[in-house]
Amino acid sequence: MKEEKIKEYLSDSRLRNRQTDKAKIESMIKSAENTAEVTLAIPLAEKSAIVILREIYEAIRQLGEAQWWILGYEPIGYATHETALEALKDLNIKEKVKLNFLDRFKEIRNNANYRGFVVTINQAQDIILLWRSCGKDIISNLRKQASDL
Repeated sequence: MKEEKIKEYLSDSRLRNRQTDKAKIESMIKSAENTAEVTLAIPLAEKSAIVILREIYEAIRQLGEAQWWILGYEPIGYATHETALEALKDLNIKEKVKLNFLDRFKEIRNNANYRGFVVTINQAQDIILLWRSCGKDIISNLRKQASDL
C-alpha cells in the first residue's frame, strides 16, 4: 500500500495504528479459510446463493483486514469494508486483475443485506470463481508476510 494512501486513510479515520499481532493475523486467516471451505460445501441453489455470496465475501474481507494488521493498522469507521478490500488489491498474486471485482461483490452483498435484493445463482458462482482463482494465493501471500514479521 502506498504511503500517501495510508496517510489519507489515517487522516480520514479509516485506519488506526495497531501493534503487529502474529497470532491474531493467523487466526483471521484461518477463520477466513474455514469460512470459505465450509461455505463451498453448501450446494448452490436459489435459496443458498445469498449465504454463499455473503460468506465468501466475508472471508475475503477478513483477509483484507489481516493484510492491514500485517502492515500495522486496523480498518475502522464508516468505510471498513472498502478499506479492507483495498488492501488486497496491492497483493502480488497471479490473478490480481480479478480483485477489481471486489467492489461489485460488496455492492451485491450490501444490496442483499440492507435492501432486500435477491442474490442470483450467477452472482454466487462469480464469487465462488473469484475465491477459487485467488483465495489460495491471497492466503499464501498473507502467511508469507506474517511469517516475515
